[in-house]
Amino acid sequence: MSNFNSADKNKNQQSNSNTPNQGSEWFTTWFDSHYYHILYKNRDDTEARLFIDNISLYLNFLPNDKILDLACGKGRHSIYLNQKGLFVEGIDLSEESIQYAKQFENKRLHFSQHDMREVYKSTYFDFILNLFTSFGYFQTDEENQQAITAMAKALQFEGRIVLDFFNTTKVIKSLVRYEEKTIEGITFKISKSIENNFIIKDIRFEDKGKDFHFQERVRAIPTTNFLHYFRNAGLTVARIFGDYDLSEFEEAISERMIFVVEK
Repeated sequence: MSNFNSADKNKNQQSNSNTPNQGSEWFTTWFDSHYYHILYKNRDDTEARLFIDNISLYLNFLPNDKILDLACGKGRHSIYLNQKGLFVEGIDLSEESIQYAKQFENKRLHFSQHDMREVYKSTYFDFILNLFTSFGYFQTDEENQQAITAMAKALQFEGRIVLDFFNTTKVIKSLVRYEEKTIEGITFKISKSIENNFIIKDIRFEDKGKDFHFQERVRAIPTTNFLHYFRNAGLTVARIFGDYDLSEFEEAISERMIFVVEK
């Protein structure tokens, strides 16, 4: 996950407080924290590139296609797509991430700060990619629908969206309640729970004599809800894949829900 921030950042969450900031959306502080990038520094780029290679072949990207990397984070997937000769725009609500990504811009690669709940370039893109569970962070179901509808409005006729989300059924069944990870001398104590249809990840650690507590909240969205969002936005589901090798989705065992939908 790597998408959001806002101009109204509240840095109080990076303090001695033992509770996460409840007055703002959780991603407005966590994704702009350098601790976020430490914790997730070892994410598997090889697996990510394999998936992008597979989905590129499946969708048959052409050099003049306009591709939107929605919730692009620091732009690693946008950059890789661009290296394959494609025209890519990456958007993210995190100001810090976009400022970092801009150093890689060229004539066929651009980055902008933007909220996915708002339409970005109406009826413009051939493909929109929302990858690696960069969805489900909002407090309300209406905001999820708003984001899907905004994607649909940004697509050209017959354009396609790829939305990659964890398989909610399997995640709930196999939830690891507690684990510790030590990275760069910091021991992250991670607790997971399910509350009010959200998968909650509490992240606690100490650094430089201070205690920190961040929280991630991702809605446990079932397949049926996604189908409802797409239908309401005037989109048609073409395929649902279950992993980055593009195997067919099986709700009981698949690792992912990778929706390919058409306008």
